[in-house]
Amino acid sequence: MKYLVFALLCFYCLGASAQTTVKILSWNLKDFGKSKDGPEINFIANTVKAYDLIAIQEVVAGFSGSQAVARLVDALNRSGDKWDYAVSEITSGISLHKAERYAFIWKAKKVIRVGQPWLEQKYGLLIEREPFYGRFKIADRTFTLVNFHAIPKSRQPETEIKYFKFLPASYPDDNLIFCGDFNVPASHTVFNPLKKMGYTAMLKGQKTSLRQQCINGDCLASEFDNFYFNPSTIKLLSGGVIHFYKDFIDLKAARKLSDHVPVFVVYQL
Repeated sequence: MKYLVFALLCFYCLGASAQTTVKILSWNLKDFGKSKDGPEINFIANTVKAYDLIAIQEVVAGFSGSQAVARLVDALNRSGDKWDYAVSEITSGISLHKAERYAFIWKAKKVIRVGQPWLEQKYGLLIEREPFYGRFKIADRTFTLVNFHAIPKSRQPETEIKYFKFLPASYPDDNLIFCGDFNVPASHTVFNPLKKMGYTAMLKGQKTSLRQQCINGDCLASEFDNFYFNPSTIKLLSGGVIHFYKDFIDLKAARKLSDHVPVFVVYQL
């Protein structure tokens, strides 16, 4: 009898552990809108369908951006799982050309959205493409994904990222996970305040943007895309990048889809 109880206890513990594991993918999809045709949408869907929650940057501000997200979700639904999604309002870019949207897409059977996602208001005038927040729940664990696309490196994205040090205090009840395209490496000093609070980068020394052309087999250029989280509240199980460009005839063809590789992480909440 005691062996049966022990076996049931082990089964329960393993089941609970599996329920609080989440696989998240973040991808800057480069002008994600009407320029993406059916085969490209299907390729993206096949690339991301193994994950529970997807954060997309660089969704086109116009209607075609929201439409492209809906097309991607439709392709994902045809893969066998039921997916849901949320697209942000237009960010406060200084021009429509620089303004964008963000998107979250998630497996409905695994992830529950808590309330409506929102764009950062407090620092909306200081950050051109202000972060897009989404609260999500898996089993009894809730976390908040902060989706971000910084201004280009030439415009000093650290002048925006420096405000991130205030966000944990602004949302003290949220378990924040920052993700996206930061346009600076994790080693940049702008992240030091977050590091002092306990946050760490998932990727260290990993390039994530595509070169114009490969050099001696090296096709990646800069360490821009990442996840930042607090290990005291979230356990990192694994993470990395997906070298999607290897499925294309050359780098020029791959860059039509995106000039960034997707980054992914598996967390135990």
